[in-house]
Amino acid sequence: MIRFLFLIPLVLGLMWWLYLRANGFTLKQGRKGFVYILVVSLFIAAVYTLLLWLTGRQF
Repeated sequence: MIRFLFLIPLVLGLMWWLYLRANGFTLKQGRKGFVYILVVSLFIAAVYTLLLWLTGRQF
């Protein structure tokens, strides 16, 4: 499961890009959405890292 976490920002970014294209927006207009996706993805990664550290689990 953890080895596939890199897919979260990729899938969300692709979905956001498809939404922008479908509605006629430019990438510049949708930049804030990409930043939000990056921030949420970093938060998820930090939480998983913290949980792995707290439980002492090695992967």
